[in-house]
Amino acid sequence: MDRIRISGGRPLVGSIPVSGAKNAALPLMAASLLTDGTLTLANLPHLVDITTMANLLAQHGVAIHMNGDGPGGNLGRVLSLCAADVGSTTAPYDIVRKMRASVLVLGPLVARFGRARVSLPGGCAIGTRPVDLHLKGLAQLGATIELDGGYIDARAERRLRGARIVFPFVSVGATENLMMAAALAEGETVLENAAREPEVADLARCLVAMGAEIEGIGTNRLTVRGGERLTGADFAVVPDRIEAGTYAVATAVTGGEVELVGVRMDLIEAVADVLRQAGIAVDETAAGVRVKAPAGRARGVDVMTEPYPGFPTDMQAQVMVLMATAEGAAMITETIFENRFMHVPELNRMGANINVHGGSAIVRGVDHLSGAQVMATDLRASVSLVLAGLSARGETLINRVYHLDRGYERLEEKLAACGAAIERIEG
Repeated sequence: MDRIRISGGRPLVGSIPVSGAKNAALPLMAASLLTDGTLTLANLPHLVDITTMANLLAQHGVAIHMNGDGPGGNLGRVLSLCAADVGSTTAPYDIVRKMRASVLVLGPLVARFGRARVSLPGGCAIGTRPVDLHLKGLAQLGATIELDGGYIDARAERRLRGARIVFPFVSVGATENLMMAAALAEGETVLENAAREPEVADLARCLVAMGAEIEGIGTNRLTVRGGERLTGADFAVVPDRIEAGTYAVATAVTGGEVELVGVRMDLIEAVADVLRQAGIAVDETAAGVRVKAPAGRARGVDVMTEPYPGFPTDMQAQVMVLMATAEGAAMITETIFENRFMHVPELNRMGANINVHGGSAIVRGVDHLSGAQVMATDLRASVSLVLAGLSARGETLINRVYHLDRGYERLEEKLAACGAAIERIEG
């Protein structure tokens, strides 16, 4: 397996282009199943998860064409998807097990074709993350749901019917799946307590471009008036706010100054607020956002993960690295996933002083971290170890870094361009 070697202690200085958001691109790709027209997506990141979704759609019968790099898209790829000749409505275990987002084909398939057989999903081991809300919502829209041999078997004898669906808790995936299904359902669907994440709004805007009628975009109440068919469209993927936040923290922990090109301040406001409280300057520029570390150590700041617009769970591990060398103590509370502190033992191996109590971690800042050999466990934990290695004294060797390729495009290249001593060792 590949490893990453980092010689720490070098401040990041320069600019980093922010790629398109993986978490927006995946549901947008699944939306291609809703129409026999061509959906062309620009600013797609080049990531393993994007390839996995493309492979899944291709086995359904979606024709996919790569049009190279898009103009002005930070090297974001342009992909055309046409689901005019779908021959299979089964999403097999061998593909779905690699990525939880594969379940996003469920709603579009049953809405358009009246049948979907989708393997129960896999993905990072950061919590159970059941798909119950997806299934209950589809049942309310008129689908018959059965679980058989590790597969979800969903059927609809005629068109799905609009319904009022109230989510007991916020779920990004369920909101996306049911919004797509509702776009082809008969009548009006209201999604209450819907997820408000920018990636959900991005999907809604794409569906509108395809001919759907959706009100309340960006709020927790979405009203979808279904139509008999959608058309193709051209759409650009929103910048990746988690990638931008990650590089903002990387700048802070190394004492550097970096401009994040292509991202909007409104996408990273919750992260920017925490960084400012810690003493880091975060300012909007004509090209994006500039981050500048303070002359001394950052200040400890308490952080609690919450659904958007709160602090994102996907940034929890990264900000913990910043707090690990900050002045004073910080409490980091995880409210979204129950098993997302797996990076803590590895950070402690590097000299951090972190104690976990249930859903909270008490972080007492130390003067510095020290390089060590560590093991990555999931996507965001992996990148937190990269950040720790960048700030640490000495050499850090990170094992099992394949998780990184699922969520960060050209990570080593972007960091090295700003002065980091980082390399991938192929194994």
